[in-house]
Parts: sequence; structure tokens; C-alpha cells
Amino acid sequence: MTAATETTAGRAPWHLWVVGVVALLWNGFGAFDYTMTNLQGDAWLRQAGMTEGQITYFNAMPSWMMAVWAIGVWGGLLGAILLLVRRKLALPVFVVSLAAYLLSLVYYYVLTDGLAAMGQSMLPMNIAILAGCLFFVWYAWTMTKRGVLR
Repeated sequence: MTAATETTAGRAPWHLWVVGVVALLWNGFGAFDYTMTNLQGDAWLRQAGMTEGQITYFNAMPSWMMAVWAIGVWGGLLGAILLLVRRKLALPVFVVSLAAYLLSLVYYYVLTDGLAAMGQSMLPMNIAILAGCLFFVWYAWTMTKRGVLR
């Protein structure tokens, strides 16, 4: 091993910090939205721009879906923290968060008529969230494979 390799072997690459902070902000917003929805209810949803019909659809969500939502957002936030502290546990935590999000999409698009209730405007957001989840899983997998996460 060369001196240069030994010097950088213990360091995290610069992009880990960028991705970690982005993951923290991204998932932090999800956790904030979850918290505010549970603390302020309909007032928060109205402030977020939801119509009365959308709020009614949202409030009809079963408790198991609220649990799935909680697992998704808090798992994503925990995954981001684990990524920043360079723990390989970030990968399975991000995978659980992704699985929860996929289950919420099944509920939204297959088990209920969420598209009709919430409108087409949610589709781009759902795609963006899915892309973010997939990216964070891929990144944690890559960093684990490279030995950056311990």
C-alpha cells in the first residue's frame, strides 16, 4: 500500500458528505411533514394546498398505512444519519424505507383510487420520491461495497 492510499483509506470521499447532507435534508422534510400532519392535522394539509376532497381521502387512510408512512420517512432520516456516520447499517435501513414507500404506492395506485382522489399533480412528486429512495439505496450499497461504510 502506498502512503497516498494509506492516508486516504480512512477518509470518507467528499461526495459522501454531499449525498449525506442532501439525504438528511430530503428525508428531514419528509419527517417534518409527517410530524406536522400528525400535530396540526387538516390545518397543515390545507396549508400544504390540499383540497377538502384530498384531505378526506388522506384522513380515510387506514392506520397500517400511517405506520408504513412513518417507517418510510423515519427510516429515510435514520438512513441519512447512518450514512453520515459511515455505518453500513445505512443500507438495510434505506432498503426498509424504500420498501415502505413502494407499499404506499401500491396502496395509492392499486388498492385505492388515490390517483383520482389526489389528482395527476402527485405523479411527478411520487416519481421524484421513488428516484430519491432508489438513489440513496444505490449510494449506500456502493459505499458499503467500497468499504467506506463500516
